[in-house]
Amino acid sequence: MSAHSQKSREFTGRHMLFTILGFFGAVIGVNVTMATLANTSWTGLVVENTYVASQQFNEKAEEGRAQAALGWTGKLTIAGGEVRYSLANAGGKSVPLHGVNVLFRHPAYEKEDEAVTLALASGQEFAVQHMPRDGVWIVEIDADAGLARPYRDVRRIMISQGALQ
Repeated sequence: MSAHSQKSREFTGRHMLFTILGFFGAVIGVNVTMATLANTSWTGLVVENTYVASQQFNEKAEEGRAQAALGWTGKLTIAGGEVRYSLANAGGKSVPLHGVNVLFRHPAYEKEDEAVTLALASGQEFAVQHMPRDGVWIVEIDADAGLARPYRDVRRIMISQGALQ
């Protein structure tokens, strides 16, 4: 006989318990991770009440056509930690503004949305010290130009290395 007789390893109830606990532990761990990520990401909510939004669609479309008929052009600059905005008419002359509010909306995460109010900097240009994070943003600008409703300028922008691209 050999001096090294090997004892055969058998699969016991303890091995089965550890196997089952490992399997269900992995499944539960993945489920908890996915639920946490789903809870902290975009809700998918576009409007609070779709019926009310549909009723307002024609009115907003008419406002948009009336605003486009003015031929005004907004100039947005983001650089050096500063956001600037000015508005020019069809002839290129500055439109006098009384106030400018800007909402930076992240397309996927509502928790990163930021609203800033710009102050008169020079001439008819409004500015504020603000640096949105790099990435894609939807910028909603409401400029008070003395009209019945604020001039609305909505853009999808890309910020890279602290500057508008």
